[in-house]
Amino acid sequence: MPEPLLVQREIQIAAAPATVFAFLTDPEKIVSWMGAEATTEAQPGGLYLLKGARRTARGEFREVVPVHRLAYSFGWEGSEVVPPGSSLIEIDLIDRDGGTLLRITHRGLPDAEQCAGHDRGWAHYLSRLAIAATGRNPGVDHGPHA
Repeated sequence: MPEPLLVQREIQIAAAPATVFAFLTDPEKIVSWMGAEATTEAQPGGLYLLKGARRTARGEFREVVPVHRLAYSFGWEGSEVVPPGSSLIEIDLIDRDGGTLLRITHRGLPDAEQCAGHDRGWAHYLSRLAIAATGRNPGVDHGPHA
């Protein structure tokens, strides 16, 4: 049976996989495109913590394959709907066309409304990542809008 409650997106980024990987794991680089403060321990069992303007995401790294793949649990502190660790984000980085094809799957979300909201969030933040990873400034982040 297919898993209907997941978010999947792909984006081509004009930067090498190693560069994109750094923007997904290095706290200083993460906050250039998402959040206000980040703490990462990019190893299995390590902490993933991202503080934004309105809420804080927390999870744990499950899989770290440098420059190729990341998987970490994810959720929102204080949320009963998507609590920390309740969903899983998998990111694959594929060397393609002189850049990187980023493929993300976010599974384990509880309902269609949460899938739609997280899909909007990923659309917003992946476009900002694509700008930041090429050395440009994506500007002040006002968050995803419906």
